[in-house]
Amino acid sequence: MTRATDDGFGSLAVSPAQRSNLERLGYLSMTPIQAASLPAVLAGKDVIAKAKTGSGKTAAFGIGLLERINPRSLATQALVLCPTRELADQVTGELRRLARAVPNCKLLSLVGGKPFGPQKGSLAHGAHVVVGTPGRVLDHLQKGNLKLDGLRMLVLDEADRMLAMGFADAMDAIIAETPKKRQTLLFSATYPDAIAAISRKIQKAPVSATVEAVHRPQVIEQLFYQVRTQERNAALLALFQHYRPTSALVFCHTRKQCTAVNELLKEHRIESLAIHGDLEQRERDEVLAQFANNSCPVLVATDVAARGLDIKLLEAVFNYELPRDPEVYVHRIGRTGRAGEKGLALSLFTEAEQRRLAPIEGQLGTPCLRDTPASLDRDSSFRLAGKMATLELNAGRKQKLRPGDLLGALTGEAGLAGDDIGRIDILDTRSFVAVDRSVAKQALRFLAEGKVKGRSLRARRLR
Repeated sequence: MTRATDDGFGSLAVSPAQRSNLERLGYLSMTPIQAASLPAVLAGKDVIAKAKTGSGKTAAFGIGLLERINPRSLATQALVLCPTRELADQVTGELRRLARAVPNCKLLSLVGGKPFGPQKGSLAHGAHVVVGTPGRVLDHLQKGNLKLDGLRMLVLDEADRMLAMGFADAMDAIIAETPKKRQTLLFSATYPDAIAAISRKIQKAPVSATVEAVHRPQVIEQLFYQVRTQERNAALLALFQHYRPTSALVFCHTRKQCTAVNELLKEHRIESLAIHGDLEQRERDEVLAQFANNSCPVLVATDVAARGLDIKLLEAVFNYELPRDPEVYVHRIGRTGRAGEKGLALSLFTEAEQRRLAPIEGQLGTPCLRDTPASLDRDSSFRLAGKMATLELNAGRKQKLRPGDLLGALTGEAGLAGDDIGRIDILDTRSFVAVDRSVAKQALRFLAEGKVKGRSLRARRLR
């Protein structure tokens, strides 16, 4: 359910069908970014909004976007650009829920890592709303598969990350193919100078909607530990041993750093996985599924790779090294302390990195509490493992497989208890199901010998 403010959706100029749909979806009150931006979006104005992941920004542009769709026209009327496939998938899923109030509205996802041909075929039949990554959208534009001459709304979601990932030229090329008379919404978690420059170039008198990401000390406990460079690894282990989190995200600056930290944790029996730009899309899907379903308790990530992750509850965030941008720090730690739970943010810094503390203090409006690793209780016997095991199956949406099919088969013929089954993720051509580690062999045996929806499936255990 959307986090509440005092602002109700009933005050918005949306159709009765959409208002009823929002109530069914549990959208009872607007989040701060929705309250700040939706009236301007619905009024047809350009908007530049500052909002982090998890703030409700998809509905902030999605509700307005869908109000402008004319289902009788097969032209692409709205385009949403996202930096990563994961975020594009999340946005597409949420827009599909919101689009239940718009009869015959067709949404299409155009992202890399998926076959090009089926996307081309879908475009040939028309799509009212396209959500995609810049590279794949540009590919379809250049090959003539996608036409944007009927576009009414352009949304740049997490524009700062798209710039950081090197998509500036692709974004320029895509925008050049859109009509001059359009509504443009720009969402960004941070406001580097480049974002202001893009806004000046592509927007007309934009309304600014800013919701500061302020983390109250009573919600997220933040501690900063000064170390010598050669002590960084030992200090990270000491933080895990002292605080003993059950789920954590460790932020690193580079892919090389991610790999090294991931190996360090695994060597000390702290189960972890790394996610960075070198991974193939198939590997990314596997890593994210295992982290989200409690098969792996620790994820080591770069900022770019972590953007758009669907993380519900996270006990702790570790900064292996302090970011240079204080807004990035605030965005990182905002992944813990959600849904009414307390969070923990632990950061390492060297003497040379002390200058990064002052801007963070300015951003937070409070002093950074400093400590040294000498105060930590170290316990070399500490171990951290996931409760679940992830099973991968060779069927997905295209094979008409649904979560209920897997749940029914595993709790029926396989004899597993409902509590033994966790999160189920259905992708296009494969699926992931989390089961308690104690019954993983039983589940695999059934999948090897039995049938789901009358068909045999191949399955393997990831973790």
